[in-house]
Amino acid sequence: MFVSRIFGRVLYAAAKSESSAAAASASAKKLHNPLEEFFEVDRRTDDEKPVVYGRSWKASELRLKSWDDLNKLWYVLLKEKNMLMTQRQMLHAQNLRFPNPERISKVRKSMCRIKHVLTERAIAEPDPRRSAEMKRMINIL
Repeated sequence: MFVSRIFGRVLYAAAKSESSAAAASASAKKLHNPLEEFFEVDRRTDDEKPVVYGRSWKASELRLKSWDDLNKLWYVLLKEKNMLMTQRQMLHAQNLRFPNPERISKVRKSMCRIKHVLTERAIAEPDPRRSAEMKRMINIL
């Protein structure tokens, strides 16, 4: 009995140290500067194919999404817009041309359409208190 307890504790300690070592190595790989998120991943210039970016979201597509999905998409687009604006400013300071400037307008259009869809939902809400709360949340965006 005593031997099995000690043996069990040794095995538990060994397993715990292995899992903590694996977690530490995984977190070491993931550590990065949070400011790197404001810069786009460098693409090779020797690629023959031009990089094709997506289109903006349509209001009809956004109407199918839930309130939470639209809020998440809003912040994804906000992050993308900040990244593009940072890149544009950095290239402008170096007197370089910003590639694909239409990407910024696509992101802005999508953000405007999200606000429009959320406002439509707030107006259609029958409860005036909930409608007012929804409008306040939309105006914060």
